[in-house]
Amino acid sequence: MIKENSVSPPPLQLFRNQPEKKTLTQEQEEIIRLKREKNAILLCHNYQIEPIQEVADYVGDSLGLARQAASTDADIIVFCGVHFMAETAKILNPSKTVLLPDLDAGCSLSDSCPAEKLAEYKSNNPDTFVVAYVNCSAAVKALSDVICTSGNAVQIVNQVPQDKEILFVPDQNLGQWVIGQTGRKMKLWPGSCYAHVLFTKESIERCRLEYPDAPVVAHPECVQTVRDLADEVCSTEKMVHYCKDHPSDTFIILTETGMMHRLTRELPDKAFIAGPTGNCACNDCRFMKMNTIPKLLECLQSAQPEISMKPDLIEKSKLPIERMLHWSK
Repeated sequence: MIKENSVSPPPLQLFRNQPEKKTLTQEQEEIIRLKREKNAILLCHNYQIEPIQEVADYVGDSLGLARQAASTDADIIVFCGVHFMAETAKILNPSKTVLLPDLDAGCSLSDSCPAEKLAEYKSNNPDTFVVAYVNCSAAVKALSDVICTSGNAVQIVNQVPQDKEILFVPDQNLGQWVIGQTGRKMKLWPGSCYAHVLFTKESIERCRLEYPDAPVVAHPECVQTVRDLADEVCSTEKMVHYCKDHPSDTFIILTETGMMHRLTRELPDKAFIAGPTGNCACNDCRFMKMNTIPKLLECLQSAQPEISMKPDLIEKSKLPIERMLHWSK
């Protein structure tokens, strides 16, 4: 029996491709013009709002963005993502101008691992091999032995020498999933992404009831009870390939809602249900959504805000990133 004061969950949000051609706004057209004029490249994470994705030169996950940042010949890199991502671009391009439309676009996961706490742990455990998820600060990267992304974490951990004791920072959910995939014992830093842990077993079971034939595709940052319900656990980049190759025409996607824009754009014949949380039909990261078209336009016009880092920090944090790029070839 439903109690009188019970609140019905919000309806599920279905994303489909819109076949009509969209007209860019005047602001978007000016962004494109300024990119050409200033020899700027716009790198955009999958979780950014659709109007920014529409004017980006590259839309992808952290690994793809790092590779693009490492290979670009642009004079200016404009990064539409969060702060640690723009830092990574600066580390790989110390002589280039790297801009982030909103410097306050941070990351709860990155904040969960302060560099001074990791330094203290390493001091007490000097033989530890630190594998750091890219969602961390440059200072944490500088204390790490190798970086990984959700797309290559299994590949990276498999290459760590067997005699090493591994500490995986900062995402305990991703680390737990990697342990299951590799069989490697690892100590896990107690951090998590606030957005991904909002998905619940109950909300996903509701999706299954409404769309019983739709495969559930979850990001490994989700908690284990949610991952256990999924048909596939993978990075955002691999979500595109999984949905493309799978015969189903509808999928339940458990990650930040911005990913739906890329999926519907690249797979126009398929539909996607945004994984709901207990209280919301979708799951937006408040940090990712801090970048907007007006901020992006102002950023290109003024060449501000710029990412600035000390040379010694760049050098120390570059080594584990380059090791990741080498190991993940």
